[in-house]
Amino acid sequence: MSSVKSIKPTQYRWTICLLLFLATTINYLDRQVLSLTWKDFIAPEFHWNNNDYGNITALFSIFYAVGMLFAGKFVDWMDTKKGFLWAIGVWSIGAVLHAFCGIATSGILTGTWTAGFHGSKELIGTVSNTGAIISTSVTLFIFARFVLAIGEAGNFPAAIKTTAEYFPKKDRAFSTSIWNAGATVGALAAPLTIPFIAKSMGWEWAFIIIGALGFVWMGLWVFVYKKPHLHKRVNEQELTYINQDQDDLPNEDTSVPEKVFTFKECFSYRQTWAFAFGKFMTDGVWWFFLFWTPAYLSSVYGMDSTQSALPLFVLYMITLLSIIGGWLPKYFVEKLGMNAYTGRMKAMLIFAFFPLLALLAQPLGTITYWIPVLIIGVAGAAHQAWSANIFSTVGDMFPKKAIATITGIGGMAGGIGSFIINKSSGVLFDHAHKAWSTVDGVPLLEKYPQYVNDRLPDGFFEQLEKSGAVVSDGIDKGYMIIFSICAVAYLIAWTVMKMLVPKYKVISK
Repeated sequence: MSSVKSIKPTQYRWTICLLLFLATTINYLDRQVLSLTWKDFIAPEFHWNNNDYGNITALFSIFYAVGMLFAGKFVDWMDTKKGFLWAIGVWSIGAVLHAFCGIATSGILTGTWTAGFHGSKELIGTVSNTGAIISTSVTLFIFARFVLAIGEAGNFPAAIKTTAEYFPKKDRAFSTSIWNAGATVGALAAPLTIPFIAKSMGWEWAFIIIGALGFVWMGLWVFVYKKPHLHKRVNEQELTYINQDQDDLPNEDTSVPEKVFTFKECFSYRQTWAFAFGKFMTDGVWWFFLFWTPAYLSSVYGMDSTQSALPLFVLYMITLLSIIGGWLPKYFVEKLGMNAYTGRMKAMLIFAFFPLLALLAQPLGTITYWIPVLIIGVAGAAHQAWSANIFSTVGDMFPKKAIATITGIGGMAGGIGSFIINKSSGVLFDHAHKAWSTVDGVPLLEKYPQYVNDRLPDGFFEQLEKSGAVVSDGIDKGYMIIFSICAVAYLIAWTVMKMLVPKYKVISK
Protein backbone atom coordinates (compact mmCIF):
# COMPACT_ATOMS: atom_id res chain seq x y z
CA MET A 1 0.00 0.00 0.00
CA SER A 2 2.81 2.40 0.86
CA SER A 3 4.46 1.80 -2.52
CA VAL A 4 1.23 2.70 -4.28
CA LYS A 5 0.96 5.91 -2.31
CA SER A 6 4.60 6.77 -3.00
CA ILE A 7 4.04 7.00 -6.75
CA LYS A 8 1.11 9.39 -6.46
CA PRO A 9 2.19 12.81 -7.79
CA THR A 10 2.31 15.65 -5.29
CA GLN A 11 0.31 18.79 -6.07
CA TYR A 12 2.75 21.42 -4.82
CA ARG A 13 2.48 23.42 -8.04
CA TRP A 14 -0.96 24.59 -6.87
CA THR A 15 0.58 26.03 -3.69
CA ILE A 16 2.85 28.09 -5.92
CA CYS A 17 -0.20 29.08 -7.99
CA LEU A 18 -1.89 30.26 -4.77
CA LEU A 19 1.10 32.48 -3.96
CA LEU A 20 0.96 33.98 -7.46
CA PHE A 21 -2.75 34.61 -6.92
CA LEU A 22 -2.05 36.44 -3.63
CA ALA A 23 0.70 38.53 -5.23
CA THR A 24 -1.60 39.58 -8.06
CA THR A 25 -4.39 40.37 -5.59
CA ILE A 26 -2.08 42.65 -3.61
CA ASN A 27 -0.81 44.16 -6.86
CA TYR A 28 -4.30 45.26 -7.86
CA LEU A 29 -5.28 46.40 -4.38
CA ASP A 30 -2.29 48.76 -4.35
CA ARG A 31 -3.15 49.95 -7.85
CA GLN A 32 -6.78 50.69 -6.92
CA VAL A 33 -6.24 52.85 -3.83
CA LEU A 34 -5.82 56.06 -5.82
CA SER A 35 -8.81 55.48 -8.10
CA LEU A 36 -11.07 54.93 -5.08
CA THR A 37 -9.86 57.91 -3.06
CA TRP A 38 -8.99 60.70 -5.49
CA LYS A 39 -12.50 61.92 -6.31
CA ASP A 40 -13.89 62.22 -2.77
CA PHE A 41 -10.82 62.68 -0.59
CA ILE A 42 -7.74 63.76 -2.55
CA ALA A 43 -9.18 66.06 -5.27
CA PRO A 44 -10.89 68.43 -2.78
CA GLU A 45 -7.64 68.78 -0.85
CA PHE A 46 -5.44 69.43 -3.90
CA HIS A 47 -8.02 70.94 -6.35
CA TRP A 48 -7.57 68.22 -9.00
CA ASN A 49 -9.77 67.80 -12.07
CA ASN A 50 -10.11 64.85 -14.47
CA ASN A 51 -7.11 65.95 -16.50
CA ASP A 52 -4.87 66.04 -13.41
CA TYR A 53 -5.94 62.53 -12.47
CA GLY A 54 -5.61 61.46 -16.10
CA ASN A 55 -2.02 62.74 -16.19
CA ILE A 56 -1.14 60.73 -13.08
CA THR A 57 -2.71 57.50 -14.34
CA ALA A 58 -1.31 57.99 -17.84
CA LEU A 59 2.23 58.50 -16.58
CA PHE A 60 1.82 55.50 -14.30
CA SER A 61 1.01 53.52 -17.43
CA ILE A 62 4.11 54.72 -19.28
CA PHE A 63 6.33 54.10 -16.24
CA TYR A 64 4.82 50.64 -16.03
CA ALA A 65 5.42 50.14 -19.75
CA VAL A 66 9.11 50.99 -19.53
CA GLY A 67 9.38 49.01 -16.32
CA MET A 68 7.85 45.97 -17.99
CA LEU A 69 10.42 46.11 -20.77
CA PHE A 70 13.29 45.86 -18.31
CA ALA A 71 11.46 43.87 -15.63
CA GLY A 72 11.41 40.83 -17.88
CA LYS A 73 15.15 41.05 -18.42
CA PHE A 74 15.65 41.73 -14.70
CA VAL A 75 13.64 38.66 -13.68
CA ASP A 76 15.50 36.53 -16.25
CA TRP A 77 18.79 37.84 -14.84
CA MET A 78 17.95 37.66 -11.11
CA ASP A 79 15.87 34.52 -11.65
CA THR A 80 12.42 33.97 -10.27
CA LYS A 81 12.84 34.03 -6.49
CA LYS A 82 14.99 37.14 -6.09
CA GLY A 83 13.31 38.92 -8.99
CA PHE A 84 9.86 38.54 -7.44
CA LEU A 85 11.12 39.71 -4.03
CA TRP A 86 12.63 42.85 -5.53
CA ALA A 87 9.46 43.58 -7.49
CA ILE A 88 6.98 43.35 -4.64
CA GLY A 89 9.35 45.09 -2.21
CA VAL A 90 9.72 48.11 -4.48
CA TRP A 91 6.02 48.39 -5.29
CA SER A 92 5.04 48.12 -1.61
CA ILE A 93 7.37 51.01 -0.81
CA GLY A 94 5.84 52.97 -3.68
CA ALA A 95 2.33 52.28 -2.41
CA VAL A 96 3.16 53.59 1.06
CA LEU A 97 4.88 56.69 -0.37
CA HIS A 98 1.51 58.00 -1.65
CA ALA A 99 0.43 58.57 1.94
CA PHE A 100 3.14 61.19 2.49
CA CYS A 101 2.41 63.33 -0.59
CA GLY A 102 0.20 65.64 1.46
CA ILE A 103 2.90 66.21 4.07
CA ALA A 104 5.47 66.80 1.32
CA THR A 105 3.15 69.26 -0.48
CA SER A 106 2.65 71.16 2.77
CA GLY A 107 6.39 71.14 3.46
CA ILE A 108 7.30 72.46 0.01
CA LEU A 109 4.67 75.21 -0.02
CA THR A 110 4.66 76.31 3.63
CA GLY A 111 8.02 75.14 4.95
CA THR A 112 6.39 72.98 7.63
CA TRP A 113 7.37 69.31 7.35
CA THR A 114 6.22 67.94 10.73
CA ALA A 115 2.51 68.75 10.70
CA GLY A 116 1.23 65.20 10.26
CA PHE A 117 -1.55 64.08 7.94
CA HIS A 118 -4.35 66.24 9.35
CA GLY A 119 -2.13 69.23 10.03
CA SER A 120 -0.72 69.25 6.51
CA LYS A 121 -4.25 69.33 5.08
CA GLU A 122 -5.03 72.42 7.17
CA LEU A 123 -1.79 74.10 6.11
CA ILE A 124 -2.50 73.43 2.43
CA GLY A 125 -5.89 75.07 2.94
CA THR A 126 -4.11 78.31 3.88
CA VAL A 127 -2.18 78.45 0.58
CA SER A 128 -3.85 80.89 -1.83
CA ASN A 129 -1.92 79.78 -4.92
CA THR A 130 -4.16 76.98 -6.20
CA GLY A 131 -1.93 76.35 -9.21
CA ALA A 132 1.06 75.71 -6.96
CA ILE A 133 -0.95 73.24 -4.88
CA ILE A 134 -2.05 71.38 -8.00
CA SER A 135 1.35 71.23 -9.68
CA THR A 136 3.22 70.29 -6.49
CA SER A 137 0.80 67.58 -5.38
CA VAL A 138 0.46 66.09 -8.86
CA THR A 139 4.26 65.94 -9.22
CA LEU A 140 4.63 64.18 -5.88
CA PHE A 141 1.91 61.67 -6.69
CA ILE A 142 3.55 61.03 -10.06
CA PHE A 143 6.81 60.21 -8.26
CA ALA A 144 5.01 57.80 -5.92
CA ARG A 145 3.28 56.21 -8.94
CA PHE A 146 6.68 55.90 -10.62
CA VAL A 147 8.06 53.82 -7.74
CA LEU A 148 4.84 51.77 -7.63
CA ALA A 149 4.93 51.17 -11.39
CA ILE A 150 8.56 50.08 -11.51
CA GLY A 151 7.89 47.47 -8.83
CA GLU A 152 4.53 46.30 -10.16
CA ALA A 153 6.05 45.83 -13.60
CA GLY A 154 7.87 42.78 -12.27
CA ASN A 155 4.76 40.92 -11.13
CA PHE A 156 3.53 39.49 -14.43
CA PRO A 157 6.93 38.59 -15.95
CA ALA A 158 7.85 36.81 -12.70
CA ALA A 159 4.45 35.11 -12.43
CA ILE A 160 4.52 33.94 -16.05
CA LYS A 161 8.05 32.64 -15.59
CA THR A 162 6.98 30.79 -12.43
CA THR A 163 4.01 29.30 -14.27
CA ALA A 164 6.28 28.03 -17.04
CA GLU A 165 8.53 26.44 -14.40
CA TYR A 166 5.72 24.66 -12.54
CA PHE A 167 3.11 23.80 -15.19
CA PRO A 168 3.15 21.94 -18.53
CA LYS A 169 1.89 23.82 -21.56
CA LYS A 170 -1.59 22.30 -21.54
CA ASP A 171 -2.21 23.54 -17.97
CA ARG A 172 -0.68 27.00 -18.22
CA ALA A 173 -3.76 28.87 -19.40
CA PHE A 174 -5.82 27.32 -16.60
CA SER A 175 -3.23 28.05 -13.91
CA THR A 176 -2.71 31.55 -15.31
CA SER A 177 -6.46 32.17 -15.24
CA ILE A 178 -6.46 31.19 -11.56
CA TRP A 179 -3.68 33.48 -10.41
CA ASN A 180 -4.72 36.19 -12.87
CA ALA A 181 -8.12 36.14 -11.12
CA GLY A 182 -6.22 37.83 -8.29
CA ALA A 183 -6.58 40.99 -10.35
CA THR A 184 -10.34 40.57 -10.10
CA VAL A 185 -10.30 39.65 -6.41
CA GLY A 186 -8.06 42.63 -5.65
CA ALA A 187 -10.37 44.91 -7.58
CA LEU A 188 -13.32 43.22 -5.83
CA ALA A 189 -11.95 43.73 -2.32
CA ALA A 190 -10.82 47.28 -3.01
CA PRO A 191 -14.22 49.09 -3.02
CA LEU A 192 -15.31 47.17 0.10
CA THR A 193 -12.27 48.26 2.09
CA ILE A 194 -10.39 51.25 0.73
CA PRO A 195 -13.16 53.95 0.76
CA PHE A 196 -14.16 52.98 4.30
CA ILE A 197 -10.56 53.07 5.54
CA ALA A 198 -10.16 56.48 3.89
CA LYS A 199 -13.41 57.78 5.38
CA SER A 200 -12.71 56.59 8.93
CA MET A 201 -8.93 56.99 9.17
CA GLY A 202 -7.96 59.34 6.32
CA TRP A 203 -6.95 58.58 2.74
CA GLU A 204 -3.30 58.33 3.78
CA TRP A 205 -3.92 55.25 5.92
CA ALA A 206 -5.59 53.47 3.01
CA PHE A 207 -2.27 53.61 1.15
CA ILE A 208 -0.26 52.53 4.21
CA ILE A 209 -2.42 49.58 5.25
CA ILE A 210 -2.86 48.18 1.75
CA GLY A 211 0.80 48.79 0.90
CA ALA A 212 1.97 46.83 3.95
CA LEU A 213 0.38 43.61 2.62
CA GLY A 214 3.22 43.23 0.12
CA PHE A 215 5.80 42.90 2.88
CA VAL A 216 3.79 40.04 4.42
CA TRP A 217 3.77 38.24 1.05
CA MET A 218 7.55 38.57 0.78
CA GLY A 219 7.95 36.52 3.96
CA LEU A 220 5.80 33.74 2.51
CA TRP A 221 7.69 33.68 -0.80
CA VAL A 222 11.08 33.32 0.88
CA PHE A 223 10.05 30.10 2.62
CA VAL A 224 7.68 28.56 0.03
CA TYR A 225 9.38 28.95 -3.37
CA LYS A 226 12.18 26.88 -4.91
CA LYS A 227 12.72 25.51 -8.42
CA PRO A 228 10.55 22.40 -8.84
CA HIS A 229 13.52 20.07 -9.43
CA LEU A 230 15.12 21.37 -6.21
CA HIS A 231 12.01 21.43 -4.03
CA LYS A 232 11.55 18.69 -1.42
CA ARG A 233 7.75 19.10 -1.64
CA VAL A 234 7.76 18.17 -5.36
CA ASN A 235 8.17 14.44 -5.86
CA GLU A 236 9.53 12.70 -8.94
CA GLN A 237 6.07 11.96 -10.33
CA GLU A 238 4.95 15.59 -10.14
CA LEU A 239 8.25 16.72 -11.67
CA THR A 240 7.71 14.29 -14.56
CA TYR A 241 4.23 15.74 -15.06
CA ILE A 242 5.58 19.31 -15.00
CA ASN A 243 8.30 18.47 -17.55
CA GLN A 244 6.12 16.42 -19.89
CA ASP A 245 6.84 18.79 -22.80
CA GLN A 246 10.13 17.51 -24.19
CA ASP A 247 11.35 20.90 -25.34
CA ASP A 248 10.91 22.17 -21.78
CA LEU A 249 13.20 19.63 -20.11
CA PRO A 250 15.68 21.46 -17.84
CA ASN A 251 19.27 21.75 -18.88
CA GLU A 252 21.01 19.27 -16.61
CA ASP A 253 24.50 20.30 -17.71
CA THR A 254 25.01 23.30 -15.49
CA SER A 255 28.46 23.87 -16.97
CA VAL A 256 26.79 25.02 -20.18
CA PRO A 257 24.84 28.23 -19.47
CA GLU A 258 21.51 28.74 -21.21
CA LYS A 259 21.60 31.31 -23.97
CA VAL A 260 19.59 34.47 -23.34
CA PHE A 261 17.51 36.12 -26.06
CA THR A 262 18.55 39.70 -26.76
CA PHE A 263 15.94 42.40 -27.40
CA LYS A 264 17.05 42.56 -31.02
CA GLU A 265 16.49 38.83 -31.45
CA CYS A 266 13.11 38.99 -29.70
CA PHE A 267 11.86 41.74 -32.00
CA SER A 268 12.93 39.74 -35.05
CA TYR A 269 10.09 37.26 -34.48
CA ARG A 270 6.54 37.85 -35.69
CA GLN A 271 5.35 36.03 -32.57
CA THR A 272 6.77 38.85 -30.43
CA TRP A 273 4.98 41.49 -32.48
CA ALA A 274 1.70 39.54 -32.35
CA PHE A 275 1.84 39.33 -28.55
CA ALA A 276 2.89 42.99 -28.22
CA PHE A 277 0.12 44.26 -30.49
CA GLY A 278 -2.50 42.22 -28.64
CA LYS A 279 -1.35 43.75 -25.36
CA PHE A 280 -1.17 47.27 -26.84
CA MET A 281 -4.78 47.14 -28.02
CA THR A 282 -6.37 45.54 -24.96
CA ASP A 283 -4.46 46.31 -21.75
CA GLY A 284 -5.66 49.91 -21.80
CA VAL A 285 -9.28 48.74 -21.81
CA TRP A 286 -8.88 46.92 -18.52
CA TRP A 287 -6.92 49.78 -16.99
CA PHE A 288 -9.56 52.26 -18.12
CA PHE A 289 -12.28 50.23 -16.41
CA LEU A 290 -10.07 49.83 -13.34
CA PHE A 291 -9.04 53.47 -12.98
CA TRP A 292 -12.13 55.28 -14.28
CA THR A 293 -15.22 53.25 -13.30
CA PRO A 294 -15.38 54.79 -9.78
CA ALA A 295 -15.09 58.25 -11.37
CA TYR A 296 -17.73 57.28 -13.96
CA LEU A 297 -20.24 56.37 -11.23
CA SER A 298 -19.41 59.62 -9.45
CA SER A 299 -19.56 61.92 -12.49
CA VAL A 300 -22.57 60.41 -14.27
CA TYR A 301 -24.63 59.08 -11.33
CA GLY A 302 -23.47 61.28 -8.45
CA MET A 303 -22.24 58.44 -6.22
CA ASP A 304 -19.53 58.92 -3.63
CA SER A 305 -16.94 56.20 -3.05
CA THR A 306 -18.92 54.45 -0.31
CA GLN A 307 -22.18 54.52 -2.31
CA SER A 308 -20.41 52.98 -5.31
CA ALA A 309 -18.96 50.14 -3.21
CA LEU A 310 -21.85 47.74 -3.92
CA PRO A 311 -22.02 48.36 -7.71
CA LEU A 312 -18.24 47.97 -7.98
CA PHE A 313 -18.36 44.80 -5.90
CA VAL A 314 -21.02 43.33 -8.20
CA LEU A 315 -19.05 44.45 -11.28
CA TYR A 316 -15.90 42.66 -10.19
CA MET A 317 -17.85 39.61 -9.01
CA ILE A 318 -19.00 39.24 -12.60
CA THR A 319 -15.40 39.38 -13.83
CA LEU A 320 -14.69 36.20 -11.86
CA LEU A 321 -16.37 34.43 -14.76
CA SER A 322 -12.97 34.84 -16.42
CA ILE A 323 -12.01 31.46 -14.95
CA ILE A 324 -13.67 30.09 -18.10
CA GLY A 325 -10.76 31.63 -19.96
CA GLY A 326 -8.53 28.85 -18.69
CA TRP A 327 -11.02 26.02 -19.14
CA LEU A 328 -12.13 26.72 -22.73
CA PRO A 329 -8.75 26.33 -24.53
CA LYS A 330 -8.04 23.27 -22.36
CA TYR A 331 -11.30 21.80 -23.69
CA PHE A 332 -10.31 22.61 -27.28
CA VAL A 333 -6.91 20.96 -26.80
CA GLU A 334 -7.92 17.84 -24.87
CA LYS A 335 -11.36 17.16 -26.33
CA LEU A 336 -11.05 18.47 -29.88
CA GLY A 337 -7.38 17.66 -30.43
CA MET A 338 -6.20 21.19 -31.31
CA ASN A 339 -2.66 22.32 -30.60
CA ALA A 340 -2.27 24.78 -27.71
CA TYR A 341 -1.94 27.91 -29.88
CA THR A 342 -4.92 27.11 -32.12
CA GLY A 343 -7.08 26.33 -29.10
CA ARG A 344 -6.11 29.57 -27.40
CA MET A 345 -6.73 31.71 -30.48
CA LYS A 346 -10.16 30.12 -30.97
CA ALA A 347 -11.04 30.86 -27.34
CA MET A 348 -9.72 34.43 -27.61
CA LEU A 349 -11.91 35.08 -30.65
CA ILE A 350 -14.96 34.07 -28.63
CA PHE A 351 -13.92 36.34 -25.76
CA ALA A 352 -13.29 39.24 -28.19
CA PHE A 353 -16.99 39.50 -29.04
CA PHE A 354 -18.23 40.13 -25.49
CA PRO A 355 -16.74 43.66 -25.10
CA LEU A 356 -19.00 44.78 -27.97
CA LEU A 357 -21.69 45.05 -25.30
CA ALA A 358 -19.92 48.20 -24.09
CA LEU A 359 -21.51 50.01 -27.04
CA LEU A 360 -24.80 49.74 -25.13
CA ALA A 361 -23.50 50.76 -21.71
CA GLN A 362 -24.11 54.50 -21.94
CA PRO A 363 -27.34 54.48 -24.04
CA LEU A 364 -28.99 51.96 -21.71
CA GLY A 365 -27.44 53.60 -18.66
CA THR A 366 -30.22 56.18 -18.73
CA ILE A 367 -32.58 53.45 -17.48
CA THR A 368 -30.49 52.47 -14.43
CA TYR A 369 -26.83 52.53 -13.48
CA TRP A 370 -26.97 48.76 -13.01
CA ILE A 371 -26.97 48.21 -16.78
CA PRO A 372 -23.52 49.76 -17.43
CA VAL A 373 -22.26 48.11 -14.23
CA LEU A 374 -23.32 44.67 -15.52
CA ILE A 375 -21.99 45.36 -19.03
CA ILE A 376 -18.62 46.59 -17.75
CA GLY A 377 -18.48 43.47 -15.56
CA VAL A 378 -19.01 41.18 -18.55
CA ALA A 379 -16.44 43.12 -20.60
CA GLY A 380 -14.00 42.88 -17.69
CA ALA A 381 -14.53 39.12 -17.45
CA ALA A 382 -13.90 38.81 -21.17
CA HIS A 383 -10.69 40.84 -20.81
CA GLN A 384 -9.36 38.67 -17.98
CA ALA A 385 -10.17 35.51 -19.94
CA TRP A 386 -8.41 37.04 -22.96
CA SER A 387 -5.48 38.10 -20.79
CA ALA A 388 -4.91 34.61 -19.33
CA ASN A 389 -4.67 33.20 -22.84
CA ILE A 390 -2.57 35.90 -24.46
CA PHE A 391 -0.03 35.52 -21.63
CA SER A 392 0.02 31.76 -22.21
CA THR A 393 0.80 32.14 -25.92
CA VAL A 394 4.28 33.27 -24.89
CA GLY A 395 4.97 29.98 -23.11
CA ASP A 396 3.53 28.11 -26.10
CA MET A 397 5.93 29.62 -28.61
CA PHE A 398 9.11 30.66 -26.76
CA PRO A 399 11.62 28.72 -24.59
CA LYS A 400 11.51 29.31 -20.85
CA LYS A 401 14.62 31.50 -20.78
CA ALA A 402 12.92 34.05 -23.04
CA ILE A 403 9.48 34.07 -21.42
CA ALA A 404 10.00 36.91 -18.92
CA THR A 405 11.67 39.07 -21.58
CA ILE A 406 8.88 38.56 -24.12
CA THR A 407 6.28 39.15 -21.42
CA GLY A 408 8.06 42.38 -20.54
CA ILE A 409 7.99 43.54 -24.15
CA GLY A 410 4.25 42.84 -24.29
CA GLY A 411 3.76 44.62 -21.00
CA MET A 412 5.58 47.66 -22.37
CA ALA A 413 3.25 47.69 -25.38
CA GLY A 414 0.24 47.33 -23.09
CA GLY A 415 1.50 50.18 -20.92
CA ILE A 416 1.85 52.47 -23.95
CA GLY A 417 -1.72 51.65 -24.96
CA SER A 418 -2.86 52.34 -21.40
CA PHE A 419 -1.02 55.67 -21.36
CA ILE A 420 -2.85 56.74 -24.51
CA ILE A 421 -6.31 55.79 -23.25
CA ASN A 422 -5.84 57.23 -19.73
CA LYS A 423 -4.38 60.53 -20.90
CA SER A 424 -7.00 60.86 -23.64
CA SER A 425 -9.79 60.05 -21.21
CA GLY A 426 -8.79 62.77 -18.76
CA VAL A 427 -8.59 65.40 -21.50
CA LEU A 428 -11.80 64.22 -23.16
CA PHE A 429 -13.82 64.12 -19.95
CA ASP A 430 -12.82 67.65 -18.92
CA HIS A 431 -13.58 68.85 -22.45
CA ALA A 432 -16.98 67.13 -22.43
CA HIS A 433 -17.66 68.48 -18.94
CA LYS A 434 -17.25 72.04 -20.23
CA ALA A 435 -17.96 72.03 -23.96
CA TRP A 436 -20.91 69.61 -24.05
CA SER A 437 -22.73 70.66 -20.87
CA THR A 438 -25.71 73.01 -20.81
CA VAL A 439 -27.13 75.42 -18.24
CA ASP A 440 -30.85 76.10 -18.63
CA GLY A 441 -30.63 74.69 -22.15
CA VAL A 442 -27.75 77.00 -23.16
CA PRO A 443 -24.23 75.61 -23.81
CA LEU A 444 -22.15 76.24 -20.71
CA LEU A 445 -19.28 77.97 -22.50
CA GLU A 446 -21.72 80.21 -24.36
CA LYS A 447 -23.14 81.34 -21.05
CA TYR A 448 -19.78 81.48 -19.25
CA PRO A 449 -17.16 82.24 -21.95
CA GLN A 450 -14.56 83.15 -19.32
CA TYR A 451 -13.99 79.42 -18.77
CA VAL A 452 -13.14 78.58 -22.38
CA ASN A 453 -9.42 78.47 -21.56
CA ASP A 454 -9.60 78.21 -17.76
CA ARG A 455 -10.54 75.32 -15.52
CA LEU A 456 -13.93 75.42 -13.84
CA PRO A 457 -13.92 76.39 -10.14
CA ASP A 458 -14.30 73.62 -7.57
CA GLY A 459 -17.96 72.73 -7.07
CA PHE A 460 -19.08 74.96 -9.98
CA PHE A 461 -21.94 72.71 -11.12
CA GLU A 462 -23.16 72.20 -7.55
CA GLN A 463 -23.32 75.97 -7.03
CA LEU A 464 -25.32 76.41 -10.24
CA GLU A 465 -27.80 73.72 -9.17
CA LYS A 466 -28.18 75.33 -5.73
CA SER A 467 -29.02 78.63 -7.46
CA GLY A 468 -31.90 76.91 -9.26
CA ALA A 469 -30.29 76.45 -12.68
CA VAL A 470 -31.01 73.30 -14.69
CA VAL A 471 -27.63 71.72 -15.46
CA SER A 472 -27.05 68.91 -17.95
CA ASP A 473 -23.52 67.51 -17.66
CA GLY A 474 -22.02 66.48 -21.01
CA ILE A 475 -19.39 64.19 -19.51
CA ASP A 476 -21.52 61.14 -20.31
CA LYS A 477 -20.86 61.78 -24.01
CA GLY A 478 -17.15 61.54 -23.33
CA TYR A 479 -17.61 58.19 -21.65
CA MET A 480 -19.65 56.97 -24.63
CA ILE A 481 -16.70 57.66 -26.93
CA ILE A 482 -14.23 55.73 -24.77
CA PHE A 483 -16.67 52.84 -24.26
CA SER A 484 -16.97 52.55 -28.05
CA ILE A 485 -13.20 52.33 -28.46
CA CYS A 486 -13.00 49.67 -25.75
CA ALA A 487 -15.76 47.66 -27.43
CA VAL A 488 -13.92 47.03 -30.71
CA ALA A 489 -10.33 46.82 -29.44
CA TYR A 490 -10.29 43.03 -28.96
CA LEU A 491 -11.53 42.09 -32.41
CA ILE A 492 -8.95 44.39 -33.98
CA ALA A 493 -6.22 42.87 -31.79
CA TRP A 494 -7.22 39.29 -32.61
CA THR A 495 -7.33 39.96 -36.35
CA VAL A 496 -3.83 41.44 -36.44
CA MET A 497 -2.42 38.69 -34.19
CA LYS A 498 -3.85 36.04 -36.48
CA MET A 499 -2.40 37.77 -39.54
CA LEU A 500 1.06 37.89 -37.94
CA VAL A 501 1.03 34.28 -36.67
CA PRO A 502 -1.55 32.31 -38.66
CA LYS A 503 -0.23 28.92 -37.52
CA TYR A 504 1.44 27.51 -34.42
CA LYS A 505 5.22 27.77 -34.63
CA VAL A 506 7.65 27.20 -31.76
CA ILE A 507 10.75 29.42 -31.49
CA SER A 508 13.93 27.54 -30.62
CA LYS A 509 17.50 28.68 -30.22
